[in-house]
Amino acid sequence: MNPCEKAGILVESIPYIKQFRNEIVVVKYGGNAMIDEELKQTVIEDIVLMKYVGMNPVIVHGGGPEINALMEKMGKEPVYVNGLRVTDAETMTLVEMALLGKINSEIVGRLNQMGVLATGISGKDGRLLVSEARDPALGLVGKVKEVRGELIHQLLNLDYVPVVAPVGIGASGESYNINADEAASRIALALNAKKLVYITNVEGVLESVESPGSLLSHIHVDEIDDLIARGIVQNGMIPKIKYCRKAVMGGVERVHMINGNKPHALLLEIFTNDGIGTMLTR
Repeated sequence: MNPCEKAGILVESIPYIKQFRNEIVVVKYGGNAMIDEELKQTVIEDIVLMKYVGMNPVIVHGGGPEINALMEKMGKEPVYVNGLRVTDAETMTLVEMALLGKINSEIVGRLNQMGVLATGISGKDGRLLVSEARDPALGLVGKVKEVRGELIHQLLNLDYVPVVAPVGIGASGESYNINADEAASRIALALNAKKLVYITNVEGVLESVESPGSLLSHIHVDEIDDLIARGIVQNGMIPKIKYCRKAVMGGVERVHMINGNKPHALLLEIFTNDGIGTMLTR
């Protein structure tokens, strides 16, 4: 790439920097981009640049593979019901160890190393994610009843990047294992975020899963039920796109699903005209 092409990319980003300056952007960080070392670094670099150009990123992360690895190390077999991890008290302890003790602290450390103030919290801190049991058969798998965003607002006002582990708190102080997609959607709504971005392992929503070139770059939320009925959106993508819809219907202007296997996918989606994933709007 020659200097003129590089300059063109910078110029292309100007309206987006202007549009999202001082705005809250929630990023749900998941998929292979949390495992591959090079991809980890590009995500961190993207978040740092977002912060330096005046955005207020809030990171919500998953951690399924790390939780599974820790459970295997401890000799505990993961059990799933309808795609949800059955979480007894012992498993919940391991979930918190993986999410807070390893993943959250690593993300915070990488951001701090690049000169950005970051701090790690869970949904228990400040009773951020007030939760209740989703289904007694699932144990300590929770659903979010209420989001108390005061702590995140305070951290943003102090110029920190909040990094949130999806652990909820119940009425008696018990911990709940919260789906990170749900946590990100609910947090974006509570913070009145301008944008919510899901970093995933897929390109976005494809017209045909056999054809990577069939990406639907823009979906209106009133199209979602039809896409599900036609089988275009299926399996694990169904709950994800429903969380996207809830965010948009609640006031988040744009929700994006992008492929985190592509280096700097976050920047390409936010700062370029074409983007690389699927954008959902009203």
